[in-house]
Amino acid sequence: MAGAQLPTGWTLEQIRDVSGDREAVVLSTDRAVTWLGQPGKEERLCPQIILRFHELCLVKPVDERTDTWAA
Repeated sequence: MAGAQLPTGWTLEQIRDVSGDREAVVLSTDRAVTWLGQPGKEERLCPQIILRFHELCLVKPVDERTDTWAA
């Protein structure tokens, strides 16, 4: 899938094993991502990595210098 990547050093099988979600997938980063923070405060993220676990998505933003992810 174009625009989809895994975290460095991880395989999809390892992510599924650790999360316990056999249906976890990596999504394409070619999409709009909006993080809803404090009430009324939205932030548009440019995703580097997107992992989906059923209805939850974890997003690693581009240019994030720490290992911070948004859910």
